[in-house]
Amino acid sequence: MTDIQLARNIATRWPRAGSTLDSLVGGTPLIRFPRLAAGLSPGVSLFGKAEWHNPGGSVKDRPAAAILQRALAEGLLEEGRVFLDSTSGNMGIAYATLGAALGIQIHLAIPANASPERLQILRALGAELTLTDPLEGSDGAREVAAEMAAREPTRFYYADQYSNPANWQAHYEGTGPEIVEQTQGTLTHFVAGMGTTGTITGVGRYLRQHIPAARVIAVQPDGPLHGLEGLKHLATSPLPEIFDEGVVDQVITVPTESAHEMLRRGARMEGVLLGVSAGAALVAALHVARRLNEGLVVAILPDSGMKYLSQRYWSQA
Repeated sequence: MTDIQLARNIATRWPRAGSTLDSLVGGTPLIRFPRLAAGLSPGVSLFGKAEWHNPGGSVKDRPAAAILQRALAEGLLEEGRVFLDSTSGNMGIAYATLGAALGIQIHLAIPANASPERLQILRALGAELTLTDPLEGSDGAREVAAEMAAREPTRFYYADQYSNPANWQAHYEGTGPEIVEQTQGTLTHFVAGMGTTGTITGVGRYLRQHIPAARVIAVQPDGPLHGLEGLKHLATSPLPEIFDEGVVDQVITVPTESAHEMLRRGARMEGVLLGVSAGAALVAALHVARRLNEGLVVAILPDSGMKYLSQRYWSQA
């Protein structure tokens, strides 16, 4: 397959059908970053999967749609039960977006220091919010949600994205097949950040079955105190129940400052505004790509930078 054929294939959007918002989840494009990738060996290609093309603006639309649809199908939201989960932001926006379209009331436990843009979006979409201790982060929000569900089990259906198998299955059934088809099976390295670990687990399991030689690279912050919103330092955090460590070939740690610098470079060199976890994924993907003579590297870019424009790192030199 020539580079021109590959580029045409990657530029073709995954077929979309249906008129409801949840039917538009997935089918996100792969994009090149030629200036960021300057200096790579001629046989190496680097792509980012632009997940902000989902209706709610992030990769989290995929598991949110799967979890909501399963809850409806299994009758877990009957008799007026409220859908409850914790979030650091993007999963909550995905729940609120798709929940509004499906007529489901959403209640979210979220750290109080989530970006103002995220909180405003959630409120605009009609989600009920319980703001949790910012010092406890997303793990603290998860504890609060579990306590709420335990106190009022008839009021809430608690989805718990960290243990819900629909989370990783959404990526096994959607994200993984899309990447394999878009690259016509020539993928050699897959790079994704770890938060709930649904993406790395689902895509990793799919690749193990369909391209077993492909290497799966996980990205995490370089320590427990970091600014990579949406990612976890798993060595110092509770392991999500859905995490399959066996699919991961390598873990790359990324400092917050390196991710911030990548965001500024992406904006000024490629004209793309990326979210901070996307910046971290690109740092890791370039680290991998620079060490190859041949290969095709795909990084998951969870969201755009539009919800983070109030952050100071955008204006730093």
